[in-house]
Amino acid sequence: MNSYQHIVVGVDLSPESHQVIERAVQIAKNHNAKLLLAHIIEPLAFAYGGDIPMDLTEVQEQLQTQAKGQLHKLAQQFAIDQTQCHLLVGQPAAELHQLATEHKSELIIVGSHGRRGLALILGSTANGVLHGAHCDVLAVRIQER
Repeated sequence: MNSYQHIVVGVDLSPESHQVIERAVQIAKNHNAKLLLAHIIEPLAFAYGGDIPMDLTEVQEQLQTQAKGQLHKLAQQFAIDQTQCHLLVGQPAAELHQLATEHKSELIIVGSHGRRGLALILGSTANGVLHGAHCDVLAVRIQER
């Protein structure tokens, strides 16, 4: 088995993101791999299905500005260069697949809350990333505190 050279880490910017990044940094060090940190924002139009008769552009831009600051703060805490941070807009699984393909990544790492029942049937980002990835996927089990 070849070692990983390029790893994409998808984070949701929640406090639990630290657990995912800690595991990713450990794996990257073990493989001397390049680490990309990514956060994907779903367009507000996706969330509301176009049902709101108003321009959400300014709100979307504010969300992106806040997310970028949080992403860079996380990167700084883990000594990840800000040039390796990617803030994308779209569907999370699809954007992570695309980013991994563009950077020829061999591994995508995401967090998983291990939901069951209805939440599992409806799917999750981790499940979406797993199904459709052209590389290995590691779902880090989030430990609720």
